[in-house]
Amino acid sequence: MNAENNSASIMNSEVAAPKKMPFHKYKPFQPVALKDRTWPDQVISKAPRWCSVDLRDGNQALIEPMSPDEKLKMYKLLLEIGFTEIEVGFPAASQTDFDFVRLIIEENLIPDGVTIQVLCQAREELIARTCEAVAGAKQVIFHLYNSTSTLQRRVVFNMSREEVIRLATDATEMVKTHTRGLVAAGTDLTLEYSPESYTATELDFAVEICDAVMKVWQPTVEHKMILNLPSTVEMATPNIYADQVEWFIRNLPEREKAVISLHTHNDRGTGVAASELGLMAGADRIEGTLFGNGERTGNLDIITMAMNMFSQGIDPGLYLSDMPKIVAVSEECTKIPIHIRQPYAGELVFTAFSGSHQDAIRKGMNHVQSGSDGQWEVPYLPIDPADVGGSYRETVRVNSQSGKGGVAFILESYFGVSLPRPMLVEFSPVIQKASEADGGELKPDVIWDTFLKEFIEVEGPYRLLSYKVNSEDGREKCAATIKVGDNEIEVQGEGNGPIDAFIAAMVETLNEPLNVVDYQEYALNEGSEAQAICIIALTDDKGDRFYGVGLSENTTTAAFASIIAAINRKWR
Repeated sequence: MNAENNSASIMNSEVAAPKKMPFHKYKPFQPVALKDRTWPDQVISKAPRWCSVDLRDGNQALIEPMSPDEKLKMYKLLLEIGFTEIEVGFPAASQTDFDFVRLIIEENLIPDGVTIQVLCQAREELIARTCEAVAGAKQVIFHLYNSTSTLQRRVVFNMSREEVIRLATDATEMVKTHTRGLVAAGTDLTLEYSPESYTATELDFAVEICDAVMKVWQPTVEHKMILNLPSTVEMATPNIYADQVEWFIRNLPEREKAVISLHTHNDRGTGVAASELGLMAGADRIEGTLFGNGERTGNLDIITMAMNMFSQGIDPGLYLSDMPKIVAVSEECTKIPIHIRQPYAGELVFTAFSGSHQDAIRKGMNHVQSGSDGQWEVPYLPIDPADVGGSYRETVRVNSQSGKGGVAFILESYFGVSLPRPMLVEFSPVIQKASEADGGELKPDVIWDTFLKEFIEVEGPYRLLSYKVNSEDGREKCAATIKVGDNEIEVQGEGNGPIDAFIAAMVETLNEPLNVVDYQEYALNEGSEAQAICIIALTDDKGDRFYGVGLSENTTTAAFASIIAAINRKWR
């Protein structure tokens, strides 16, 4: 056995069998027997009623809960975004929450048309305290909840179905009693009831307890109550949650007197999908937080769900165009950084490093800017970054994985320089080499500096010191002073134009032919800062091509500088 085979044999003998996870500990979630489900055929066509729970559910999930100033800052941000329903706290459970609710009421910080929501457990002393907190508010959602799941009834509360229903209905009666004074004083009060852990509750029992609560509260079609169906712990695929929602709606008596609300968590990573499918299943209202902050893996990410609708041409009902501000305030108040890949808001979500992606984005952007039908159709960009306060320039960033399309995009979008394709093919490996040497991303300024050194400020034997151009008998004559090494040489030539005359002068000096095979000239910037850029390609007697670039406020100077740069690159 040779050394190579022996080495392979040793490696193979040391590879252990793959270990297995203890999957037998877990039971699969049973699907809902709903053979004629209709939600898969539905299409989301309008935004739901949104309710932010950042100040309650989101705040409870923080390592360091928000200070009063931070809560107020977040509250003002939610108002700016356009939320008209905001769960502002759990006033019976926290003095800080109680004080905050009193602050926004007493300081008249609740705009007309905005409803505050407060959470409360099904206990009389907590209900009374909550009513004390919201006294004087114009519009209030009293959010009452108790756990209904099979597991918690058995393990936590040791209560029967009947006992849990009595707990919920007694608490509802208490809410009616304690809120009579509020209603008499002019508060528009809505009851929201949540059978907590709805996804782990038998569907018939969930309907039974919600129906019992409705019978006590006595909502009407004109003044509905809210039935909130929490996926307190996400336990199955989102299609099963949609089945649970559709089953509930089908079997709920007097469904027309209830607003069906959803409150999904993200334990399986599909909180957004569950809410979207639940909306398709007939729900009316969605609770969640900015960027999905919440207990364990978080709540529904309202921004993602709303922006998903926006990307489909649906008014999301929320103003999310100043995404940088939303990110900044959220990070300041929660002390949780937004991930760079966070949908619609992360630093890199519109960014392409891949060469083929960059080329497609560049062509797509050119198509949109050329005056298409007004619809956004750019490969790899589901929305226009400008719609969320970003810039199309940020969509392409260059590293060692990038190609000529990325280089072209950076030069065009940041510096207004459009290079001919053969020049891009030549410049792209230069950038790739620089990126590999640097080991990371090349910023636009570095790419520009590399471009300058490669095509403009080209080290070589020739330097233009001065020139004069005159017209005689329809011909252009050029006299120039060229520095060659340590010597200054006077050259002369004539031609059909200044460039032709200068080329003739240089050919006489070099004693070899030079032909102009590509020439571009256009303005960079506008007004007093305008410069001309000249891109020229020369070929020698062997047919080899050499590009050079000149920049100057004077177009003739820019052209002559590009010729010198091209010749220096030939000799380099």
